[in-house]
Amino acid sequence: MAQQLSLVSLIVNDYDEAIEFYTKKLGFSLVEDTPMGDKRWVVVKPRDSNGCALLLAKAKGNEQLASIGQQGAGRVWLFLTTDDFWADYLQMQRAGVEFLEQPRVESYATVVVFADLYGNKWDLLQRNA
Repeated sequence: MAQQLSLVSLIVNDYDEAIEFYTKKLGFSLVEDTPMGDKRWVVVKPRDSNGCALLLAKAKGNEQLASIGQQGAGRVWLFLTTDDFWADYLQMQRAGVEFLEQPRVESYATVVVFADLYGNKWDLLQRNA
């Protein structure tokens, strides 16, 4: 039996602003946006990806509202891997993505940390061959 991590839930403030950020600024695809009463099932994923996607979950209640932008407790906790670092970096920069540092070359990858619209930290990285 094979297993695969398919979705990671990301707490957001608003469905539409999150969809806008992930599709327009990061170039993700909107996979699904299905109304479910007072909430929606919203899934986005990196373009041309067969891997894990994000389930955008609108915060409900004070505890969830307080966790927006803090799901990684201030650490990088989401990793966006690319096969063309510089093209993606420049496109994201033009789209207004907030980078928290300059790109750097590490022993394992070319990498840069960026923040999503809520302040969650991500790595954009291209692994070394």
